[in-house]
Amino acid sequence: MSFSDYFKQLDLDKLSMQLYSCTANDVERALAAPQRDIDHLMALLSPAASAYLEQMAQQAYQITRQRFGANIGMYLPLYLSNLCANECDYCGFSMSNKLKRKTLSDDELIAEISIIKQRGFDSILLVSGEHETKVGIDYFSHVLPIVKQHFSYVAIEVQPLKTEEYQALVALGLDAVMVYQETYQPITYAKHHTRGKKQDFVYRLTTPERVASAGVDKIGLGVLLGLDDWRLDALLMGYHLSYLERRFWRSRYSISLPRLRPCTGGVTPKVELTDKGLVQMICAFRLFNAQLEISLSTREEPSFRNNLLPLGVTNISAGSSTEPGGYQNPNTQLDQFEISDERSASEMANTMRTIGLNPVWKDWEKAWC
Repeated sequence: MSFSDYFKQLDLDKLSMQLYSCTANDVERALAAPQRDIDHLMALLSPAASAYLEQMAQQAYQITRQRFGANIGMYLPLYLSNLCANECDYCGFSMSNKLKRKTLSDDELIAEISIIKQRGFDSILLVSGEHETKVGIDYFSHVLPIVKQHFSYVAIEVQPLKTEEYQALVALGLDAVMVYQETYQPITYAKHHTRGKKQDFVYRLTTPERVASAGVDKIGLGVLLGLDDWRLDALLMGYHLSYLERRFWRSRYSISLPRLRPCTGGVTPKVELTDKGLVQMICAFRLFNAQLEISLSTREEPSFRNNLLPLGVTNISAGSSTEPGGYQNPNTQLDQFEISDERSASEMANTMRTIGLNPVWKDWEKAWC
């Protein structure tokens, strides 16, 4: 059974009712459980759990230190292109937005790589808009070997591909794939994706299975918090994570929890996720899954980001640009979304050290395996 088949059996209205009907007793049982399941995650994401936030934070901190020590991985996104054939009303790259389109040439790519390497990074996330004809498997197959010469760990966040295409990229050195569902609520998904292949909710939903079947080391899930009820979206992502870990246990998993941020032509959040709510979500997932990697982007304000780091976060970006060519030529108005934390990588690393955390620039090398 694919996750799409499993997902069709879920009654989202019933799950939402159960989620909002959780009691203090349900939360206390979840906090006391030696191992936690999806019902415990539901309780920890519920409104009832907000009264237990301090206890959740303490447990999340302890679990994270036990599993990951004080280490936090450092990575940086490298935007390859802002070409996109989709209409998504929350994204600056949406095809109808009137902005200059750009795809990096080899020389521009090498220039970006040089700047990123000077900053100390050895883990890179290649990002592009979703345009399979001009920025598709042929382009990725060309640039990946160039990038892999300089970085030990290479991840991609691009349009969903076929299993055999992922396999080809793995052979060229691909280590991880991030593919975010944006929202697990089909009606909301259809509202925000009005043109292009990204309209296909099911194809995107089954992408992580194709990634895992191709033998990719790490798979990243995520929802764009604010498109709909964040509690229900987070719970459904928990169902997805549990399914993948049971069926594809050889892969590692991570989640990203980005809040909806301003962009060209963007929309305002339907449901606002407060700072307190984001803390609850991070702690809930850490208590639910001790080995899960949790990424925190530069969308969050610096002081708040500092406070989140000890509570379950394992990977962060710093000094990021969300535009193609943005490290060599910043501020060209080609951004995907606005950044809130503009600290440099060295500033971020120094801040982490002052609060007892260890920035890790390299923790992977294929030769070690």
